[in-house]
Amino acid sequence: MNEIEGIIVSETSYGETSKIINVLTRDHGIIGIMCKGAKTVKSKLRSVTLKLTYGVFYVTYKEGKLSILTGVDVKDSFKNIKTDIEKISYVSYLLELASGVIKHGENEEVYDLLISAIKKIDEGFDPLVITNIIELKYLEYLGVMPVLDCCAVCGSTKSIATLSSYRGGYVCNNCLKNEKIVSEKTIKLIRMFYYVDIDKISKIEISKQSEMEINHFITDYYERYTGLYLKTKDFIKNLNKIR
Repeated sequence: MNEIEGIIVSETSYGETSKIINVLTRDHGIIGIMCKGAKTVKSKLRSVTLKLTYGVFYVTYKEGKLSILTGVDVKDSFKNIKTDIEKISYVSYLLELASGVIKHGENEEVYDLLISAIKKIDEGFDPLVITNIIELKYLEYLGVMPVLDCCAVCGSTKSIATLSSYRGGYVCNNCLKNEKIVSEKTIKLIRMFYYVDIDKISKIEISKQSEMEINHFITDYYERYTGLYLKTKDFIKNLNKIR
C-alpha cells in the first residue's frame, strides 16, 4: 500500500460503476488510478474521487500502469471554487497547465506552486492575477523564460521602455521600434510576479490597465514559445473579454 499526495486533475467513467482518475502528484508526476465501484451511491469513494479533490491517496501503486485506489484522506475539496464559475474556470486551466508542464520534467516545485495558487484562489484572491503569476513561473520549467532583468535585445538595464513577447521580454528605449508601450507600473509588476512567494501574498492591488497588459503579454508569450495548446485557455480568454 502506498500513500501518495496529489490532486485530481480529471476523471473518466469506466463501465457502469467505476471510474479512472488522473492524479497530479508531488513525487510521481501524473498517475492513473482505478476507482472500483466509485460511481455507486453507497461507495465510500464516490465523494472523494471528484476533480479538484486534494489529499493523500491510498493506492496499490503500479508504475506505468493503472494503480488501484483503496481510500483517500481529503485535505481540501476547495468548495469555494466549485461554486464560482470564474474560479473553477481558472483552476481547471491551471490543472491542465500544470499537467502539461510536469510532462516536460517531473518537478516538485511545479506541484507545490499549483497547490499554493489554488489555495489563494479559494481564499478569494483575483484568479487572473494568481494565474498569471503561475504562468510566468512555469515558463522557467518549460525552458523559455522571458528576459525581465534587462533589455532582451541589448542587455542594458537602463531606460526599460516596454514589454514585448516578440522581442522576448523587456525592451529599452534604444532598442524600441514600434512595440506597444506598457505602463511603468506593469514593467515593475511583472518582475515582481516572477519573484513573489505565492504563499506569502496577503493583499493584491493592481490596476485594470496593468492586469490586462500583463495578461496580454503572458498569453501571447505562451502562444509564441511554449507549444502548449490547452482547451481550457480558450474559455479563459472569453472570460477576460467580459472583465
